[in-house]
Amino acid sequence: MLQLSAVGRHFGAVEALRDVSLTIGAQDFVALLGPSGCGKSTLLRLIARLDQPDTGRMIWDEGHQPRPGEIGFVFQDATLLPWASAADNVFLPLRISGVSLAQARPQVNEALHQVGLGGFESARPRQLSGGMRMRVSLARAMVTDPKLLLLDEPFAALDEITRQRLDEQLRELWTTRGMTVVFVTHSTTEAVFLAERAVVMTRRPGRIIVDRRIDLPADRPAALRATPEFAAQTRAIYEALETGSE
Repeated sequence: MLQLSAVGRHFGAVEALRDVSLTIGAQDFVALLGPSGCGKSTLLRLIARLDQPDTGRMIWDEGHQPRPGEIGFVFQDATLLPWASAADNVFLPLRISGVSLAQARPQVNEALHQVGLGGFESARPRQLSGGMRMRVSLARAMVTDPKLLLLDEPFAALDEITRQRLDEQLRELWTTRGMTVVFVTHSTTEAVFLAERAVVMTRRPGRIIVDRRIDLPADRPAALRATPEFAAQTRAIYEALETGSE
């Protein structure tokens, strides 16, 4: 889907990324890890085309830039319109694209149903828990049926049980929809549970030091987290993260 070749990004005197090369295949699930401030979010914004690199190249499949709606983005905060219902928040990307509410309603309802919020279409953000608000944000990113879904630590502020349930739900959505996912996280266990590949970055300026395939079955029930195989994969990623933090 996308190849990054020797990508670099500066913000004034601060070098955020240096010589980042990465290939993201169609239907990949890539977890992006690294110390705070290493440029993970910067890299995600470059992939989302919200920013441009100073050096290097970003080559999309067959040279075709993504069309509107083909990239979904979930930020650290749910960033919902507080006065709007869950359905209206999910409808927002389609409304911006000129789609009428009548046309969009089946897509909106399906997106909310897929994240477990069927029946909450009329709820305002203040009526929803933190986990439910993040589900609305995820549904909003999914409603355009994106080919590429980017997530920037979306579940970091949630309690552990809610976070694990959302991880399971996201993994199921990836499996059923067949999209490509790049997921930024600080959690090695979250990365191992969710992803097919773990990409580890160094301290700033961020560089990739490990691109490791997660050697676990495609079917990942919650009980997998308690197995020796899961612990071994987590330990390998943690050791890589420790190296990148030095």
